[in-house]
Amino acid sequence: MHNTVQNLINIQKNIKSKYKYYQRIKIIAVSKTHPMEHIQPLINYGHYDFGENKVQEAIEKWSDIKNQNNLLKLHLIGKLQTNKVKYAVKIFDYIHSVDNEKLAKKISEEQIKNNKNIKIFIQVNVGDEIQKSGISKDKLNDFYQYCLNLKLDVQGLMCIPPEGKNSNIFFKDLKMMNQNLGLKKLSMGMSSDYMSAIENSATHVRIGSNIFGKRT
Repeated sequence: MHNTVQNLINIQKNIKSKYKYYQRIKIIAVSKTHPMEHIQPLINYGHYDFGENKVQEAIEKWSDIKNQNNLLKLHLIGKLQTNKVKYAVKIFDYIHSVDNEKLAKKISEEQIKNNKNIKIFIQVNVGDEIQKSGISKDKLNDFYQYCLNLKLDVQGLMCIPPEGKNSNIFFKDLKMMNQNLGLKKLSMGMSSDYMSAIENSATHVRIGSNIFGKRT
């Protein structure tokens, strides 16, 4: 058994041991920068959700294999620039980083052109960090309504908590915001804190190093 598959099984067991609703939790294997030979064993095992940070890398790596396997779902978890949207809409099934009106409008236009329904998460800047992407908390309600007016398929909210701080505080905050909007899905938690995220109702956890190992 390939080590990536064993790592995934260990994560699944970890979640299953603590949460009876473990089947509702989607593990996104963050495959950015990793070659397909490390990814293919996971696909062979039956894992189909993968996360990429960059549009160009995703196109080069995934275009052929996605055409061969319609079960594969690709999640964009990195920042998306508006000039890359037309390419992103073609290759990705989920975009987890929608955080401004210009980007939302461009996604809406491109998915109409491509006759494709992209599932999106609104990224919230939970730590009010100047250097980090995400809609500010005070603008979230208006932005959510804007996305609905564009007929975007908003699944839920997403966040990346500030480094060096207790993630649990920010997960609780995002959970409350999600509930206030009546949304069901929640994208939060990475290798170091996914169990805490699930405790706060995360449905999509983005796990890289715990599956693929540390990047060199």
